[in-house]
Amino acid sequence: MKEDKQRWNERYLDNPMPQNVSPLLEKYIEHAKVGQAIDVACGTGRNTHYLADRGFIVDAIDISDYALDKVRDSSTIKRIETDLDKYNLTPNKYDLILNINYLNRRLVSQMKDALKSGGVLIFETFIVAHGDFNLPTTNLDYLLRKNELLHSFIGLDVIYYEEKIDINLRGERIKVASLVAKKA
Repeated sequence: MKEDKQRWNERYLDNPMPQNVSPLLEKYIEHAKVGQAIDVACGTGRNTHYLADRGFIVDAIDISDYALDKVRDSSTIKRIETDLDKYNLTPNKYDLILNINYLNRRLVSQMKDALKSGGVLIFETFIVAHGDFNLPTTNLDYLLRKNELLHSFIGLDVIYYEEKIDINLRGERIKVASLVAKKA
């Protein structure tokens, strides 16, 4: 955990992320009942703050203590510093699960159970695209395969799904998969 924590702390320090709210979250937030939410790999809290401002009680979870220090102190935000490789989601706890620009397949398998009935999942992350845009090869453990995100959440009612070419926060062309789904 210490190596991952140090690597992420350095990444946030050396390459600060813009604080723009995820467009996917802004577009589909109305599908979620205001209640308990989790922002998985929340970073400096760009989406956490948006959720809290909309009335959600948010578990903001990340390995980086540097990033979590940027998440505002609030009675509606619980900052959780932990290694997501070891963290387990509580079953039937969340009205909304948000996962943007992060992939941990171990947590993916827990997300359906962590949603309450009627709970909404908003998930967007990167698809394998090495070679497509002259980007350096990334660890494939952190990249989705084609249609993997959709197949991972069979059993949820899909509101929106798309795989597309997009521009990341650094201005690079990338491939992303986006899913919004609801638990019956």
